[in-house]
Amino acid sequence: MDDDTPDSIAPQVRRLKQRALGDRLRESLLFLPLLLLAGGVLAEEVAHVVDRHHRIGWLGLFTMAPDAAVTLLSTIAGATITTAGVVFSLLVVSLQLASGQFSPRVLRTFWRDRMGQVLIGLLLAAFAFCVLALSQIDTSAEQAPTLTMTFAIGLALASILAIVGFLNRITRQQYVGRIMERIQLEATDLIKDLPYGSQVGHRCGEPVAAPEPDDAGVPLIVRSPADGWVQQVSYRAVLASVPPGSTVRLETRVGSYLIRDEPLARIWPAPDAATGRRAARQIGEAIIIGATRTMQQDIDFALRQLNDIGLRALSPAVNDPTTAVEVILRVTSIMRPLLHADLPAQAQRDDDGRTLLTPWDLDHAEYVRHAYGQIRLYAGAHPQVALTLVRTLRMLRDVTAELADREAAVAELDRQLAATIDDARRAGLPDAELAPLTGAAGRRQE
Repeated sequence: MDDDTPDSIAPQVRRLKQRALGDRLRESLLFLPLLLLAGGVLAEEVAHVVDRHHRIGWLGLFTMAPDAAVTLLSTIAGATITTAGVVFSLLVVSLQLASGQFSPRVLRTFWRDRMGQVLIGLLLAAFAFCVLALSQIDTSAEQAPTLTMTFAIGLALASILAIVGFLNRITRQQYVGRIMERIQLEATDLIKDLPYGSQVGHRCGEPVAAPEPDDAGVPLIVRSPADGWVQQVSYRAVLASVPPGSTVRLETRVGSYLIRDEPLARIWPAPDAATGRRAARQIGEAIIIGATRTMQQDIDFALRQLNDIGLRALSPAVNDPTTAVEVILRVTSIMRPLLHADLPAQAQRDDDGRTLLTPWDLDHAEYVRHAYGQIRLYAGAHPQVALTLVRTLRMLRDVTAELADREAAVAELDRQLAATIDDARRAGLPDAELAPLTGAAGRRQE
């Protein structure tokens, strides 16, 4: 284990901030297009300098008169800026459809699409290149600058290809199965990193039994510096922030919402004033708070997104039980590896006697409850959805029972099974529809 001194806090916090910035930039519809726009401006300047000092003979195919070059550049500039407006309109329509039909929380999968960002950037780069090139054309010359015209035609062709790729991609992205697949794959990547890894957090000590606060005095309470969702936490940086021999208990977890000035952490025994202020500042830096939930460390957010899609599908306005069935299957594709994976210990102690408590972190049973508890309430009136839910719960129950230290998860799966049958009865399903459910459940509810 690396040395967890105060000097080691800075690089860990820096990594968190870099990941948070990278995640925001990846979802930005402005960052990559601006980079490509700047690249188009730079390319035009380079082409102008080369054309002024050299004549490239092997580009003779693109040799043309200045008047023809002006017409071509004007046409490309007008077409690209018009197409950019159309692309923005398509993106807005896609976001509206996805938000209304599935869930507002799945919009992030559209924001993160590189194809759309590259297309917008190419169109802006082509527009800027052609506009700047128009100012460089000497209509009294024998011919237009060859390299400049080559770049302009190349950008136009690349934009056309990007438009075709974007149209193909955006039509496929609207398919609900693709949306759920992307959410599932993001969650699976985090699960592969459990219990400790570069994404979910490095090991910061040995697992220990959670100690009780001693009676040495009132603990120091570290309060939330802002309102927002907890996106990332560096447990190692939190633990390294307190003096040796201290115990720090986080009063939040990744994926929870914080209100400014509510308790964020408690430290005991309480350090002196100067040390306490430094520890509070460092703990605040080790917890990244943002305006929205993200998938940087939050496996539970994937379950939330999929459940939102399933609940929307089961609503009377949509009435799409087939989508709800696929939601249950996708959720189970997340839950099976998650139930097999070991979760980070909720009490860890390092070599300097510092103890970190994270009692609000989700355990396996809570993940089961979050995965199936809400959609189960609305599945009872739909026999095929309820049957799919019963079969997946039974399968998970059987494979989880073979694992050690999963008794709580097995008990929660049994409870969800029994509750599914009860919900179907309350929904008024006849005995003919209840029989397959009770049979698939193994009649545990009787």
